[in-house]
Amino acid sequence: MSVLRLTRLTVDADRADEMLARRAALIEAVRGMTDGLTDTRLARVDEETWLDVWRWESGEALDEVAATAPGLPVAQAAFAVVRDAQVERYDLVDER
Repeated sequence: MSVLRLTRLTVDADRADEMLARRAALIEAVRGMTDGLTDTRLARVDEETWLDVWRWESGEALDEVAATAPGLPVAQAAFAVVRDAQVERYDLVDER
């Protein structure tokens, strides 16, 4: 079953481009670790609030990466520009 990991985060408006570049580097690094990340989506709520949704082929694939990725320098760099990150995980039940 596919799993969604949603991160609601805050970034200073003047650092949005930096966040986007660091996020892209993080996605590239994670995809180098696993085939389990199937797609990512980023939405802007307002000037400083973003929703970042990563879709995983399974909970196991997410768990495997989540166990090691936070220690990666690229992950630490990505989250260094973020405030108030709130992470939620969902099992994808229906898709039409």
